[in-house]
Amino acid sequence: MNLAQPGVAVAHIAVPRLHEVKRRLDQLVAHPSAMLLAAQLIQVLAWPFLEPSVVGRTFLGVIGMLAVGSAVLAVRRTPLVSRVVLWLGAPAMVLTLLEAVFPDTDPIVLASGLLHVPFYLYVSYAMLRYLFHDDEVTTDEYIATAAAFTVVAWAFAYALSAVQVVWPDSFSSPAGSDQAWFELLYLSFSTLTSVGLSDIVAVGSHARSVVMLEMMVGVFYIAMVVSRMVGMTMMRRR
Repeated sequence: MNLAQPGVAVAHIAVPRLHEVKRRLDQLVAHPSAMLLAAQLIQVLAWPFLEPSVVGRTFLGVIGMLAVGSAVLAVRRTPLVSRVVLWLGAPAMVLTLLEAVFPDTDPIVLASGLLHVPFYLYVSYAMLRYLFHDDEVTTDEYIATAAAFTVVAWAFAYALSAVQVVWPDSFSSPAGSDQAWFELLYLSFSTLTSVGLSDIVAVGSHARSVVMLEMMVGVFYIAMVVSRMVGMTMMRRR
């Protein structure tokens, strides 16, 4: 019996730890938008370090796509959302891998952009439906407001990438006319937030059309989504 006591003690220690891990996982599942936002922010911070590596770029892209798909399925569990994520998300993930291996192959970059744009826009639409589905404001909805904003920025970054393939020399910067995807993501964020702190300039007509559209989306997002969340929060506190 004495020989068995250490094993029993280990079991007693392991069980609470398993319960703690399960509790942590349940907290993550309860806030899928937080998972999405964290994945997007990690991509932004880690991209400069991992961009030179093919494996690093592939890892970041696939993790981001899986995070977006899982967040949408968790927020809006409907057959339509599942089909859209499968039809657009699955081939987009494949093209993410190919784009990481062949970043200078225009057909792959163009196909990736044409698939990522509708996918990310549909993700933002699903998250906005989640935000507007009732008059109560939860913690996850606060986080979803920020997450949906980053998803829109990602969508426009891929749109700008596709524009650059179809209409070369659409952008100008101190580095030249050919912009890397991360540089276009930077331009997308600076445009969507209306801060304009970017050294990349849209010089082509098609690029300027997309940039102007993103400016409008950014303004309407603040006016309609953020203001609604602030108003509902103030009403709840009265």
